[in-house]
Amino acid sequence: MNRVKKMVLASASPRRKELLAQIGLIPEIIPSTIEEVITTEIPEEVVKELSRQKACDVAAKQPPGTLVMGADTVVAAEGRILGKPADHEDAHRMIAMLAGKTHQVYTGVTLAFCKENNTKIVTFAEKTDVTVYPMTEEEIHGYAEDGEPMDKAGAYGIQGKFAAFIKAIDGDYNNVVGLPVGRVYQEIKRLCNEED
Repeated sequence: MNRVKKMVLASASPRRKELLAQIGLIPEIIPSTIEEVITTEIPEEVVKELSRQKACDVAAKQPPGTLVMGADTVVAAEGRILGKPADHEDAHRMIAMLAGKTHQVYTGVTLAFCKENNTKIVTFAEKTDVTVYPMTEEEIHGYAEDGEPMDKAGAYGIQGKFAAFIKAIDGDYNNVVGLPVGRVYQEIKRLCNEED
């Protein structure tokens, strides 16, 4: 880790910042401003592609010795990506799709280590299966009308009120919050060992 002079998170997500702080990493926050381009509909590939675009955008303006992390999280139900809801009606539709079923949460992470003449890039994705209890129409409506789902992929936040409807999680819980920090730490350690 001693080669990393500065760490940058290419995301404005307060949840990702908190998760990194939990494991002792305090990055500088420089959100990417790049126009995101998706060339696939496969959830795992989408998050890898977007995390890479964000990390490379920010890394291009950083000095050697900087480690930039880009991340992107999507919720997929029946193989279809559910983004952030456009409105409460859209949130209702998404929550109804998830109720009583198992869906997937994918987070793609790209680590870009800026060197003197080039940038070393490592990209990976983590998948977590989330099973939601059956919900009544009243429960779906009540949650969808709340402010909580509006800025969240898949229209829910696992660390909020929606926790009442989570039956099971198979995989990394932190991945569902927005960053698989255990895997992130291991990948940073490996990257630094390779550089040493």
